[in-house]
Amino acid sequence: MWFVRELTSWLSGAAAPDVFPYHSVLDEFQRVGKHFVEKNLLALLDEARSRVTGRGEPAPLLRDFLDATLDKWDGRYDYRSYLALRLLRLPCGADHPPPAEDDTSARRTRDQLVIRLVADALAFELAAAAHTTDLLPLGRPGPELVAKRCRLGVRAASPALARLGLTGAVGAGDPATVATALSVVAADFGTAADQSLRLSMLPVHVTHDEYLFIRVLQAYECLFAGVADELGAAVAALAVDAARPAAARLAYARDLLGSAGPLFSLLATMQRESFQTFRQYTEGASAIQSRSYKLVESLCRTPDEGRLDSVAYRSVPEVLARVRAGQPTVDEAYRSAVGGGRLAGADRDLVARRMGEFAATLLRWRRTHHRVAVRMLGARSGTGYTQGTPYLAAVRDVPVFSTNAPDPHLTDPTGGHPA
Repeated sequence: MWFVRELTSWLSGAAAPDVFPYHSVLDEFQRVGKHFVEKNLLALLDEARSRVTGRGEPAPLLRDFLDATLDKWDGRYDYRSYLALRLLRLPCGADHPPPAEDDTSARRTRDQLVIRLVADALAFELAAAAHTTDLLPLGRPGPELVAKRCRLGVRAASPALARLGLTGAVGAGDPATVATALSVVAADFGTAADQSLRLSMLPVHVTHDEYLFIRVLQAYECLFAGVADELGAAVAALAVDAARPAAARLAYARDLLGSAGPLFSLLATMQRESFQTFRQYTEGASAIQSRSYKLVESLCRTPDEGRLDSVAYRSVPEVLARVRAGQPTVDEAYRSAVGGGRLAGADRDLVARRMGEFAATLLRWRRTHHRVAVRMLGARSGTGYTQGTPYLAAVRDVPVFSTNAPDPHLTDPTGGHPA
């Protein structure tokens, strides 16, 4: 096989990371699906990883790509490796950085990544519809569904475009034209991470809709990592009695989470039969293993002991360790500031209001997540050895802040969740 020859040639030479046959390997993974890659190729990739690791030279892109391709071979396949989050440079638990004082650049980079992920998903839809790609050929959607995905995808990218000052960049027109314009905008970012984006598409099967599924989940992980950053910064601000910066952080986190809502509408266009087909091969990977989401939850308030001692937190040991070590929370910082008399009057009311608004947005997100899961899964168990929709139903109303904190059911002034 030609890709085996290329890889064997690379191993027999200098095995330099910068000339690794990335795209030949990627093409084979995408041709058959990660779950069905032949063992002889996986053995060669494992040898390649040993060569790179043993030499001690820094090769983060190659290391992360090989780790993502070999997760099933290694027996450590999970949600993070399925989404290849390290290739996208998304923080995962223990490597989540402390909030930066000046995070304008981080916010821009995050919004650009969300746009690039959505634009790539739509570009694949259009390429498949135009018969210019044979990637993931099973269960191609019809023209009406492609048009709907293009429309909803542009809508999902619109909040990030607005935050970047690019509201009018995609213009108007039929869904395909606007989706193509979004791809042009994404390409104009010109980041060096374009190869990482392509390498992060490692579906387990050859079902068309898995492409959309992966890109939407990656976008959600990106947004939740951003929400965690904002909440961490709010905690830090409250610790030094900076009420208004803390309120601003909470408001930004609320808006960021609220803007993620349209991604659910895009995800809900998945064909149920297609979803049931490829999810057979994702056993071991579940969103319950999302470190970004658990960071968000545990930064709001310290979870109850029963929740900490559950599969939800045992699945994210790095986050659990942070909580056990006394990770500060918004809830704790707010109570300390109020109890110490450092936060009072209008400042206290402002922070309390922003906490309530954020809580309402997060509760709405959970309930929508449950509705979409029920639509796709019904009463089936989840992957990753979880209970699936019964689990989501059980946790969707868990209080965001403690019971005596600001009312989590306050009306969100940003409006309801888009249907």
